[in-house]
Amino acid sequence: MKSLLNNLRELRRYPSSIAALVIITGLFVVAAYAIIKYPYSEAVRLWRGGEEVWYQNPRNAPPLWTNWFSEIKKPVSFALSSESENDAQKTTFVNDRGNTESQIVYTFDYNYDEFPQEIIFYFTGNFVDKQPFASIMWTTPDGREIRIADMGVAAKTTYRFSQDTKLERRVGRIPVMQGLFLDPAVGTENPVVLKGTYKVVVDILTFEPNSSATAELVLHGSLHGWAGTDHQRRDLMLPLLWGTPIALAFGLAASVITGLLTMIIAAVGVWYAGWVDELIQRITEINLVLPFLSILIMVGTFYSRSIWVILGVTILLSIFTGSIKGYRAIFMQVKESTYIEAARAYGASNTRIIFLYLIPRIVPLLIPGLVSAIPAYVFLEASLAVLGLGDPVLPTWGKVINDAQNNNALYNGFYYWMVEPAIPLMITGLGFAMLGFSLDRIFNPRLRGL
Repeated sequence: MKSLLNNLRELRRYPSSIAALVIITGLFVVAAYAIIKYPYSEAVRLWRGGEEVWYQNPRNAPPLWTNWFSEIKKPVSFALSSESENDAQKTTFVNDRGNTESQIVYTFDYNYDEFPQEIIFYFTGNFVDKQPFASIMWTTPDGREIRIADMGVAAKTTYRFSQDTKLERRVGRIPVMQGLFLDPAVGTENPVVLKGTYKVVVDILTFEPNSSATAELVLHGSLHGWAGTDHQRRDLMLPLLWGTPIALAFGLAASVITGLLTMIIAAVGVWYAGWVDELIQRITEINLVLPFLSILIMVGTFYSRSIWVILGVTILLSIFTGSIKGYRAIFMQVKESTYIEAARAYGASNTRIIFLYLIPRIVPLLIPGLVSAIPAYVFLEASLAVLGLGDPVLPTWGKVINDAQNNNALYNGFYYWMVEPAIPLMITGLGFAMLGFSLDRIFNPRLRGL
């Protein structure tokens, strides 16, 4: 153990290993943050959610940072709620007739070069018999007031600005979004956005003592969030974050379990020899000719796409590989060592000899292999997901790439959709590969000093 720790301290000699440790530490920090921010049940609920969950997001919207690289600033989506003091100013009073009036004032700056896609109000009414009544007024930066709509508020009411034909006539029979944000000094032939501070005033009148209504203003721009959205309005930051713990868990579990079982089976075969060793070698030879990926595809297609099932099959198919023959050759030499003969002489049991004398001798050789195998299993899980065989419940990097392919992301110009999940995949592979190479140079006597 002491020599093992001394060897690990040598990692400080290699800049590549330091960079790899920084990358891997960052991955684990992101994984912990993802699990804390989005617990498993919440992550699954959001990933499988539809319009009722992601209604605030536009479809196929690139991330907001794309504005940094463009002279034309596209509008970024946002939502303002009447229930938040930071989003709106709300005043309530009782009029002469004994009815309650509430005035909600939304104020926002619009300094973009393009018109938004849509503006939507989501009303929620609380009443027994008489519905609340809402009036919406729009004020532009130059002081013009435009009456948007007057309507009754049901338990759930959705009002979309661009679908109101009366509002379209009111703004001059041009698209509603142009009519509301148009600079009147330029005209409609070459419409230009009037930049500045806009104000939306919602007056709500209720007719019952305990009646109330809330309003949420949602503006769908061309951009959304730091990762963008997909065809189902889902924020891609969710799978980018949650893909990290899933990838690390799959890669670590497959690599560690496979490596340890392979080493133990090889040690058992060498120690007991005879038919035990022959059986292990024959199983290994049969497994070596089996089509690994094809079997996983068949399992995912005909049985289950659960990540736990895929992980189990992956481990089973990876135990009896060529590594067993490599470990067997090493164990054959260790078995003839004098300290093994001494252990036999004082009556050590077979289990004690295998686990305390044989296996510890090659643990240093096992560590670089375990680390180097992790990215291979991470890419395997992602590859299955890209082929459409990923777990349909979990948000993973491969699933995002698969969705992007199925929706022609590259053809439609949604490059972010394909590139964003590919970047953490490459970073994960790079980090573990560099660490594995450094460990191999430390623990492999033939490479030491190179």
